[in-house]
Amino acid sequence: MKITFLGQAGLLFETNGLTVMIDPYLSDSVAKVNSLYCRRVAVNERMFDIKPDIMIFTHNHLDHYDPETVSRFIDRDSNVTVLAPRSVWDEVRKIGGSNNYVLFNRLTTWTENDVTFTAVKAEHSDPTPIGVVIGDVDGKRYYITGDTLYNEEIFGDLIVTEMTDIYALFLPVNGVGNNMNMTDGAKFAKRVGAKYTVPIHTGMFDSLSADDFDCSGKVIPKIYEEIIL
Repeated sequence: MKITFLGQAGLLFETNGLTVMIDPYLSDSVAKVNSLYCRRVAVNERMFDIKPDIMIFTHNHLDHYDPETVSRFIDRDSNVTVLAPRSVWDEVRKIGGSNNYVLFNRLTTWTENDVTFTAVKAEHSDPTPIGVVIGDVDGKRYYITGDTLYNEEIFGDLIVTEMTDIYALFLPVNGVGNNMNMTDGAKFAKRVGAKYTVPIHTGMFDSLSADDFDCSGKVIPKIYEEIIL
């Protein structure tokens, strides 16, 4: 499994012949809505050379589902499998064409090339947010929480879907916009018990540093670089 950090909450997974992109934000479209949220790290144009087989969107907020970014990867001829909860699915499927738009709500599983994708609860201000657990062919599980607060029902979903043995956890720790802060993020990580924890959703619009996140097994990602676990 090769994992690359795309900035904010964006991740790129490459495994078993699949290229999987999650929540890419590769524009400055948020600033067009609110000038306080200008991106602090320039877009790396090389990212647009990526041809994803699967794109996953955890919820319908502009820094996660960004039509300006999405249009660089999905068009009527792109043949991408799109996994999205209802709030995003209703929008992204308007692109139409040859793409496979999968309604990926909570507790839904999709399997491709023997890699599994399971949607679990997230607690956020979007009406249908999800987290995603990716199970690769080596038996390792990677849990991307999506934007979320600490919520007890999340752990119930991990148990119900038999996704409790997590190898690496990716979670927001910025503490605003209905996301966990660093204190709750550390408690969440301890509860999940992953071997590695990767803090994300910092540094794009704010001056927060993942260096301040106190957590066992922490791996700090660098934008546009591979995350070494």
